Amino acid sequence: MKYVRVNERIFSKTVRVVGPDGEQLGVFPKEVALKKAEEFDLDLVEVAPQANPSVCRIIDFSKYKYEQRKREKEVRKNQKQSQLKEVRLRPRIDNHDYQVKLKHIKEFLEKKHKVRLRMWFRGREIAHKEIGNRVIDQLLKDIEGVGRVDREPHMLGKTLVLILSPK
Repeated sequence: MKYVRVNERIFSKTVRVVGPDGEQLGVFPKEVALKKAEEFDLDLVEVAPQANPSVCRIIDFSKYKYEQRKREKEVRKNQKQSQLKEVRLRPRIDNHDYQVKLKHIKEFLEKKHKVRLRMWFRGREIAHKEIGNRVIDQLLKDIEGVGRVDREPHMLGKTLVLILSPK
């Protein structure tokens, strides 16, 4: 939770005061607003410091902190963490191995993860990049309904790299 100014820690000389039931009480000097908060036996909490004059509410500060934490927890719960999964291929991959890798890639994309595809060229394979490009093109056709290319294939040393993201 971000830092919130309460009672005497409020800097503004004048504040717009919102009552405990949500009604607008008006614009007052800080001292008058503090007295009004004392009358209700509650705290004066600055909820919008960037406004001119800053907006303060008369509420129970501990209850306010609890509600803020609860709201933040709800927001965090609804966020989905996306991970970057990596799949390594070779240009001369066997059909069955290709199908297994394709199945894994589809599972990752269906779970809304990004996939980094690395095609490793060993030895003299680097002279025949077209074989690797054919494998990549076939893979892109096979995952067309599930994912899309996020970053085009490019060479990093002896490795062809591309990134796929879910549709």
